[in-house]
Amino acid sequence: MEKTYFPLDRMRAERTPFYYYDVKLLDNTLETVRRTADYPGFHVHYAVKANANPEILKRIAASGLGADTVSLGEIKAAIDAGFPAPKIVFAGVGKTDEEIAVALEYGIGCFNAESEPEIEAIEAIAKEAGKKAPVALRVNPEIDAHTHHYITTGLAENKFGIPLPMLERLIERCLKSEWIEFKGLHFHIGSQVTDLTPFKILCERINELQDKYKGIEFASINVGGGLGIDYDDPDKNPIPDFRSYFSIFHENLKLRPGQQVHFELGRAIVAQCGSLISRVTYVKEGIGKKFLILDAGMTALIRPALYQAHHKIENLTSTSSEEVVYDVVGPICESSDTFGTDELLPLSKRGDLIAMRSAGAYGEVMASSYNCRVLPGSLFSR
Repeated sequence: MEKTYFPLDRMRAERTPFYYYDVKLLDNTLETVRRTADYPGFHVHYAVKANANPEILKRIAASGLGADTVSLGEIKAAIDAGFPAPKIVFAGVGKTDEEIAVALEYGIGCFNAESEPEIEAIEAIAKEAGKKAPVALRVNPEIDAHTHHYITTGLAENKFGIPLPMLERLIERCLKSEWIEFKGLHFHIGSQVTDLTPFKILCERINELQDKYKGIEFASINVGGGLGIDYDDPDKNPIPDFRSYFSIFHENLKLRPGQQVHFELGRAIVAQCGSLISRVTYVKEGIGKKFLILDAGMTALIRPALYQAHHKIENLTSTSSEEVVYDVVGPICESSDTFGTDELLPLSKRGDLIAMRSAGAYGEVMASSYNCRVLPGSLFSR
């Protein structure tokens, strides 16, 4: 068990709210990924959308992972951090002409195309540039990952990906194109998947597709990401069960000779190393409730408001043995600006430091300046 260490002296000196990153835990997570994904043909990419902090990106790039990106901004951030362009994959349903052209100029490893109009645009831009564009087709495998409906992405009718009945025609189109280098197939069934059964079903669905298209070469099979983490007890499970995750694909995917398998992991790599640190501004006594009003709100961490997500909440500085039930809320002028209701915490007072754990993914990167609030800073362990 690897309990996150919080340097309270340094934290007290920082302006709150800010994100604190345990880089030792991040490094250990990356080493675990490297060790457990050490199968022939396996390549792991980091999903930049989870956390694009430059220092985090540099550390991940130095570990040897590739990058999964969904915008030109993410591609540039990845390249600036040291990710080689050929190890960058570009996904997303709404790639603009400019994004496609610049990505092609950079020489990225693959475009994951999600619709026929996108294929048309990539083909036209590649022709104009006089370069072949490497393209994989994102397929909706019609697998329910049993996660929040906002982060379920593998069903048939979805803004993401290509429905199975349309796949054969689009494969043929790519193969016939003079300006497309057809790379293979891409899948992603959803995020925060903690039951590994859907990944096994995905392997079976990929095997069925490969059997159906025996005469077509798929050099690359991208299985996406989606591996979840333990939000309830981050210190008990600081590093996800990568061994079981990669083993499922090694044992169940029937690969052809030389075929490469790509993974896109974001949350599983960075979530547990990050915490949002805030101060108690007021302790408010209601009629039947007590509220901890923090200086951090949904502008610093939007997941609870957006997904009804819950992060473990800790008082880092209280020395009281008395426990009290609080609603933990932020200062934003929205009723949804609540981090937790009926939270059992040590007796808390104005100025106490509060940590929202497991916030290294979809935390800082989704922060906004709504209400004209200052964006949270970042602090790294030594």
